Amino acid sequence: MGEAHAIELRRLSKSYGPVVGVAELSLTVSAGEVFGFLGPNGAGKTTTLRCLAGLLRPTGGSARVLGLDPVADHARLAPELGYLSGELRLYPELTGAQTLDLLAALQQAPSPRRGELCERLDLSERDLRRPVLGYSRGMKQKLGLVQALQHDPRLVVLDEPTEGLDPLVQETFYELMAEAPAAGHTVLLSSHVLPEVQRACGRVAIVREGRLVTVERVSALREARARRIRVTLAPTGGGRPRSLGAADRWQPHWEDDRAELLVPPRDLTSTLRELLALPVVDITVEEAGLDEAFLDLYRDASDTHRHEPGRTPPEEPR
Repeated sequence: MGEAHAIELRRLSKSYGPVVGVAELSLTVSAGEVFGFLGPNGAGKTTTLRCLAGLLRPTGGSARVLGLDPVADHARLAPELGYLSGELRLYPELTGAQTLDLLAALQQAPSPRRGELCERLDLSERDLRRPVLGYSRGMKQKLGLVQALQHDPRLVVLDEPTEGLDPLVQETFYELMAEAPAAGHTVLLSSHVLPEVQRACGRVAIVREGRLVTVERVSALREARARRIRVTLAPTGGGRPRSLGAADRWQPHWEDDRAELLVPPRDLTSTLRELLALPVVDITVEEAGLDEAFLDLYRDASDTHRHEPGRTPPEEPR
């Protein structure tokens, strides 16, 4: 693996008996980028992350993390890797401080960022002296983030990192993600929360049923997909309008006299012409968000069966 890659997966597969968790997943993450790993629950995200952290042994293919094998070289990798599990389990009888001490010892690395992170994530000394048993879900998640980042690792792997965090702490999380590339750190952020990935990440991989659907820059993914048109028609005496003529093929959603529809870029001009032939009061066109692109890609994958068993998944664009 070249030094430019923090993560390299080559046809990575992991099965649990007859159940396929990940199937022939090929993917590279460059050093210094915040990379999103996107898919619904059950898509294979957590299985992939556990393989990267050395917690699972692949049944096929290979994984290289910072140039190392996550299983065979686990002791060498641990000080350079920060990992937050999507199902965070903590010892309830330990205090927050004892938990951080224990996990730092397991990482075999000092914790130069602990004080800073606790302050920014609003974990006070009083909080850290309390047993984890009395922590709220949000406090446990903050403690999980501190343990993943406290030793200033070169690579951070985060599984659903904002679960349970209040909006102010989420803002701090996004600040930490924005700071990572400048410090030379790499982040792999796995989530099913689309706005989270859209805000934090430059590129994203989308997985479906353990297979890769696409890898693309977030900006390009949005630009290549649907545009959202909002159109308001003049009210008719007979009640709410229910037809946009030929534009009804885009299945508009109506609210009073206003309709909203998603249109592929190639059909945008013709659809606008069709709409402007109607008694339009107002019309706006917006770039669709990542959520629309995500759903659009999933529909494409279902329609074309692009990932049938035995078919090689697509390589990501360089």
